[in-house]
Amino acid sequence: MKQRMPLLITILLLGYAFLYGPIISLIVYSFNESRLVTVWGGFSTKWYGELLQNTQLLSAAWLSVRIAALTATIAVVLGTLAALALVRFRRFRGRGSLEVMVTAPLVMPEVIIGLSLLLLFVAMESVIGWPAGRGMTTIVIAHTTFAMAYVTVVVQSRLAHMDLSLEEAALDLGARPLKVFFSITLPIIAPSLIAGWLLAFTLSLDDLVVASFVSGPGATTLPMVVYSSVRLGVSPEINALATIIVGLVSIAVLITGVLLWRQDRRNRLDAH
Repeated sequence: MKQRMPLLITILLLGYAFLYGPIISLIVYSFNESRLVTVWGGFSTKWYGELLQNTQLLSAAWLSVRIAALTATIAVVLGTLAALALVRFRRFRGRGSLEVMVTAPLVMPEVIIGLSLLLLFVAMESVIGWPAGRGMTTIVIAHTTFAMAYVTVVVQSRLAHMDLSLEEAALDLGARPLKVFFSITLPIIAPSLIAGWLLAFTLSLDDLVVASFVSGPGATTLPMVVYSSVRLGVSPEINALATIIVGLVSIAVLITGVLLWRQDRRNRLDAH
């Protein structure tokens, strides 16, 4: 085993370098003086100042954040309800259809999802007049469609391994089912809800293909702006924006990790 350790460490380091090397390079070149992102011209923070003047990037970033937050919130609510139905109610009419609808977005190509939703929105607009055009509303609906599936899988896994004796004891003591859910079930599955919310937020913020199908002229998300800009050449402002996003995401992941660790530690102490 000791003879294999150097090899395992080397493979681990190569894996980390492959995954995080490009991100580190992007962060470094965001402080590049030169406009050419592949040529180092000295240390400078001027591109962060230029970024603050780029209204197109900032407005697209703010729109993407709003869409992602709204999508994640709706996906958590719907995904939790779907997970409860699949775990707690073993047999009911339509269970098979619900399972198929939950798992289908996980394996369906994004091009198919985007095209089918576009055709659906066009048909709905011609029949009932809603939604009127494509914009933020259609993007949120489209993102919720596939993000809810991921949330359902995460919450369903937590509910399947949950100890039901706590809920049963509360019901025996006279608590109503709704009270039991909010006082006992919800705090126990809270880590999975947070994980599902973050996952849905990331999926929505990162999506390009589906949003390209269901968005309109007045709703351009950040990935769409970045993709359009990269086709003409990578701008240092894109590196600066990406660095800010990486920093914010890292802080959010760190805070979430600490909260989940504290919750898990508290649960272990309560169990003992």
